[in-house]
Amino acid sequence: MNVEALKKDAAAAVDSMRAELLKLSHAIHQEPELALEEFKSAARLADAVAAHDLPVQREAFGLKTAYVADFGRDSGPVIAVLSEYDALPGVGHACGHNIIATAGLGAAMALAKLGANLPGRVRYLGTPAEERFGGKEILARAGAFEGVDAAMMIHPANVDLVTMPCIAISEVEVTYFGRAAHASAMPYRGLNALDAVVTAYQSIAQLRQHIRQTERIHGIITDGGLAANIVPERAACRFYVRAADVHELAALKKRVQACFEAAALATGCTVRTSWGAVDYLDLKTNWPMAEAIAKNIESLGRELVPVGSIPPGFAGSTDMGNISHRVPSIHPMLAVAPANVIIHNAEFARWAASEKGDAAVIDGAKSLAWTALDLMGDPALLERTRADFAATAEISRSALACLDEKVADIHPVVHAQPGCGCA
Repeated sequence: MNVEALKKDAAAAVDSMRAELLKLSHAIHQEPELALEEFKSAARLADAVAAHDLPVQREAFGLKTAYVADFGRDSGPVIAVLSEYDALPGVGHACGHNIIATAGLGAAMALAKLGANLPGRVRYLGTPAEERFGGKEILARAGAFEGVDAAMMIHPANVDLVTMPCIAISEVEVTYFGRAAHASAMPYRGLNALDAVVTAYQSIAQLRQHIRQTERIHGIITDGGLAANIVPERAACRFYVRAADVHELAALKKRVQACFEAAALATGCTVRTSWGAVDYLDLKTNWPMAEAIAKNIESLGRELVPVGSIPPGFAGSTDMGNISHRVPSIHPMLAVAPANVIIHNAEFARWAASEKGDAAVIDGAKSLAWTALDLMGDPALLERTRADFAATAEISRSALACLDEKVADIHPVVHAQPGCGCA
């Protein structure tokens, strides 16, 4: 059976699962779960795999909310199809991971229904904790992508894009420890931890004037004290630091670290900085794969916005970047909302359960399944994919090595508080 005939069968399979996929997308949307807490979502998705008579391993690769299903022939390319399903605090599925989850599921199950005619092998992975903690990096370190020839997923957006610029990111949790005192009667006895947080915040605001256009620093205060008449003895903040690649990120992290340390010195407080265990790498799009999925997306009637028209500095981050430096990968974007509605806000969350969101589930499933078949059935495409990946192999080796480097200046550190500490 030729590839075009297989694509027709895969599309028919997706259409036959339409009601199931959309019901599942809405169920995940209605009960959003944070990173590493996606127990209901993971169970629903794994149950759906099992319902299609496929063996599924739950709690896969050491993560309780990960799962994996492998199927297909032992020979031929191995294509990884990925689902994400974690949500954001406060705004739920404002990144539309319910769509990512069910589009990936639909693609995988459609490919499974080809049975012996499937010209390769599929590894369908449920990948938790994209919004925080770097679930895909954790899975990769546990061997989830060993033997994989290519990896793919789709992501909802406000426009159709064959890829999205994604830069490197690191997270840091910072806690200051001062000394409590009555804020009116004896303020001189206190050391104000909130002042330290505010000083650090202002220092970072000043640093922002002198960083590259591709760099970003942004954060929130997570603890500001207990009462207005008590000098805060503890205060905390969380920041994200982003740069074009992991090497520039490492340099920027040092500058940010200096802001935290300076605030401790200025206020006499103790500071504890804890940088995240996983940095997210920039996304390395595999262009032969991207060209293949672009044709498939356009055949569904969607019009892709040229990547060159994306404004400078318009970028996010994803742990799919870490996978893209290990195996050839793509991360296309499908429009589910009007162009003026940006992800990570409550309005986008509403669109993620709309008719446009539903259409992205179906179109995403079809385009992923078709692109997997292109790779399995066209040796020349697979060879171009491998060659494109190999052309920047040294960059990827360097990026992955940097993840494991220990830079002394950005270790979790505690700076001692001066004085006797008496209340």
